[in-house]
Amino acid sequence: MKQPLAFRLRPTNLNDIIGQKHLFGPDGVLRKAVESTQLFSMIFYGPPGTGKTSTALTMVTMLKRPYRLFNAVTGNKKELDQIFAEAKMSSGFVLIMDEVHRLNRDKQDHLLPYVEDGTITLIGATTSNPYYAINAAIRSRVHLFEFKPLSEIDCLQAITYALSAKEGLDGLYSIEDSAKHHIASACNGDLRFALNLLEISAMASKGTVITIDTVKQYARVANNASEDSGDGYYDLLSGFQKSIRGSDVDGALYYLARLIQAGDLDSIERRLLVIAYEDIGLANPACVARTISAIDAAKRVGFPEARIPLSVAVVDLAASPKSKTAYEALDRALQVVSENPGQIPAYLRLTPVGLNEEDKYPYDQPSIWPRLAYLPEHIKDTHFYIPNKASPYEKIVGENVEKLRQFKRSYHVKALKKGGR
Repeated sequence: MKQPLAFRLRPTNLNDIIGQKHLFGPDGVLRKAVESTQLFSMIFYGPPGTGKTSTALTMVTMLKRPYRLFNAVTGNKKELDQIFAEAKMSSGFVLIMDEVHRLNRDKQDHLLPYVEDGTITLIGATTSNPYYAINAAIRSRVHLFEFKPLSEIDCLQAITYALSAKEGLDGLYSIEDSAKHHIASACNGDLRFALNLLEISAMASKGTVITIDTVKQYARVANNASEDSGDGYYDLLSGFQKSIRGSDVDGALYYLARLIQAGDLDSIERRLLVIAYEDIGLANPACVARTISAIDAAKRVGFPEARIPLSVAVVDLAASPKSKTAYEALDRALQVVSENPGQIPAYLRLTPVGLNEEDKYPYDQPSIWPRLAYLPEHIKDTHFYIPNKASPYEKIVGENVEKLRQFKRSYHVKALKKGGR
């Protein structure tokens, strides 16, 4: 059976790789690695169709390294054991692993010692963001390299080559210029999508000229899904959040539409929850609550109806006043804790040892509670929360916090119990 066009055109050397100049240009780190015949464990991440697995195969082929392919979703421990046995008998063995972010804990524990001692050089490929989707134990043992979506010029170059290459369409077809540009635009940086569309358009052509009408017939939906990958901190989700944060209702709806077309309800729901608490927060708590209700409704009905409550939530969030004060306040506290956490006052401890009864926390005197000091003494006057008084609700919260901060707080429980200050 004839292999797909995208498979037949996989690169065989570095100069055949389309795009990724930051990695394979004259000063690219991976070009230098191959030229110096050095290979190290790494993970390639980026949208589909950007050449991650093809590049890995090209590198090991050029370096004449023994290798095996493994899919983290479908592969099992028995297969891994066979690979490990083979690696022990081979020098410079490379394991190319697709969907590496889907490797479960059991397989990870099985793999890690072989990567750590160099028995195996791991080259993983994933469409998910490794900073969120890859286990820290693996991430700490590899180098991460981002594969970026191909430009329209890159895709045009690949299409032109595919038409003439012997292993491609071998000059049997020509293509209208408008049709070529339509493929390069519709693929949205996914070269596999572009080549698949070119191949089906050639097969469907009535003659030897691939027309714009034929291409459009098989490209009714542009390839938007390539930017929506897994746990979602790629460009679509980033554009989605930044549009809401920037109060651009139309921009937010555009990115929502892109995500809906990709069918990624999970990522939309997660991102909306983060946006509601991170960007709106105390400026509009009711909006946060409404967002949670909208997400629950979307889960209950699923697509296509889920778009209805999601649209309401997105417009609501984008149009709402914004406040990051609570989130930023916690970050300030985390910074202090990481640098000099200090000692918890003895009377706040769960089971204080050696304290006299009069120095213990006054459970039975609530009037004293607002006058006690709660921060470690070395940061007793630190204020982490800075109210945003632009929103009506947080203005009230801020005023209340300021009043509470006027209380003179004390570390002397005994004196407070006796009515002192």
